[in-house]
Amino acid sequence: MRVWLLAALMLVMPAAGAVEVPASGRIEVLFTPWDDAEGAVLRAIEAARRSVHVQMFLLTSRNIARALIAAHGRGVAVEVLADREMVVKGENSQVPQLDAAGIPVRLETRYAAAHNKIVLIDVEGAHPVVITGSYNFTWSAQARNAENLLILRDNPALAQVYLANWRRHHAEALPFAAALQP
Repeated sequence: MRVWLLAALMLVMPAAGAVEVPASGRIEVLFTPWDDAEGAVLRAIEAARRSVHVQMFLLTSRNIARALIAAHGRGVAVEVLADREMVVKGENSQVPQLDAAGIPVRLETRYAAAHNKIVLIDVEGAHPVVITGSYNFTWSAQARNAENLLILRDNPALAQVYLANWRRHHAEALPFAAALQP
């Protein structure tokens, strides 16, 4: 009886360090290769008015890179965190183009893989957007892989949890040029 009760309690209790936020807002669910996940990401970035915080493992999609550069060009505060090894090893990485366009880019070096795939849009406003899932920002993720993407809208509490985590990673990451030094 005690083991069963303990197991039942573990199912309803959040993991140590986990944060619970109330469910609210709208959720868009996409699965590639069937759904146009890249198009959904592009539309969300194009709708950004104040800020876009990106945390990525890999960026080879020229379309997403162009959308981030365009957002930056229209005055949206765009900031990017990326996995250093994927920037260095990825022959088609678009991260150097973001840096060259004046977007603040920092590279994560602490982890074996900085494997987050997150876009936070206008997270400090009334209608934040959190984009996450397995979807890498690549052509293969859209056309060849089985990936998932969630676009979570209008949940300020959730957006703040993601932003706090983004900021924690940002504080540990190195500026783009410094991270590429031998």
